[in-house]
Amino acid sequence: MTDMNLSGKIALVTGSSRGLGRHYALYLARAGADVIIHDVSSAAAAQFGEAASGEAVADEIRALGRRSAFLTANLTDPAQVETFVRKAIDQFGHIDILVNNAGGDIGANTPRPDPNNAIDIKVEDIQAVLNVNLLNVMCMCKFVGEHMRERRSGKIINVGSSAGHMATTVGIVYAAAKAGISHYTLCLAEELRPYSVNVNCIAPAATYTGRFMATREVASQEGLSRLQQVAQPDDMAKIVMFLASSQADYLTGETVICR
Repeated sequence: MTDMNLSGKIALVTGSSRGLGRHYALYLARAGADVIIHDVSSAAAAQFGEAASGEAVADEIRALGRRSAFLTANLTDPAQVETFVRKAIDQFGHIDILVNNAGGDIGANTPRPDPNNAIDIKVEDIQAVLNVNLLNVMCMCKFVGEHMRERRSGKIINVGSSAGHMATTVGIVYAAAKAGISHYTLCLAEELRPYSVNVNCIAPAATYTGRFMATREVASQEGLSRLQQVAQPDDMAKIVMFLASSQADYLTGETVICR
């Protein structure tokens, strides 16, 4: 039987000083991986009260006996992405696991686009949502993918959203960007298949995080079954762990949609 022991692996998780990314990073570290923590700034971790700073999350990883570092980059800037990836490889030697978690339905100047439909949304919000969700994933995959292709080894886990797999009238651009990640995953998996690099995607359901609670009204969960309730971060982290582990060694091009 294979297991989820990631000892000796180096993982990079974008947007991991807070929210689901922080949970993914901690799960990977508990399984034995050294984890590179990332966010756009050190202060971003405290925006919704989830951690004191990016460095504090790296300290959490080190407290588990693993190596860690906190690196900053604005992933909507391809030049910063390239520099960030090079710095991560220089510090840790290589990258075995990439989790492209950074993203969100974030407006250019507001927590969420407002209005947030297809017609009335501001043009600058369309660009902002596409940049922070789709462009950053493509750029991260380009630069880390080059590295993994050369090493003929690696696992890429892109993070989409269940919103990208259903019709919606709110957050349409966000949903379209996340749907794009799923198809991009399918295509990139075929490109990297000859090099033994797995590329898969998780499309999380609505999940309790600091940002989720701060930007949405959550209806009462009383009386709902476990599979009807808003998900807990552990629910999504366990799926990421599966995709990062040897249990998913022959799985590529797939999107796990959590509904």
